[in-house]
Amino acid sequence: MTPYGTEDAHSPGEPRPPASSPRVLALSFLGLFLAASTVTGSASPANAAPSHGVRAVAVAASKRGAPYAYGAAGPKRFDCSGLTFYAFRKAGRRLPRTAEQQYEQTRHIPPVERAPGDLVFFPRGATMAHVGIYAGGGKIWHAPRPGGRVRLERIWTSDVRYGRAG
Repeated sequence: MTPYGTEDAHSPGEPRPPASSPRVLALSFLGLFLAASTVTGSASPANAAPSHGVRAVAVAASKRGAPYAYGAAGPKRFDCSGLTFYAFRKAGRRLPRTAEQQYEQTRHIPPVERAPGDLVFFPRGATMAHVGIYAGGGKIWHAPRPGGRVRLERIWTSDVRYGRAG
């Protein structure tokens, strides 16, 4: 049995990627997200993140396991804002490079309006020290710290800010 959403994920005659490949994981996540939001009506159309945000979630998911490297913006290594920068660029939307610049450029939204594809910012003092991409269910895709790898993780604090890339 194949994972949900992978039946048509490759061209005829092309070998099927292994079930654990980043491509299959990203397509599976996107399929599950679309199915869940249809069933639950998670975000109203007026409050939903733009489609490039949803595509950025899939790009970030495809980078699962990529190592953290300070200042890196892909395609094989990332720091936190490098991952968001890369994912949104691949999704068709340009963001500035640093978490602070990304926060300044996004439309700030209240937590009740957050939707998959929004950016989640973690302040430290007067600046934004960390950023991830909201995946839904209280989780973000992010490149956590030196020695870490890109991963999906539950938001660990209530001291966060949300931004939506227009």
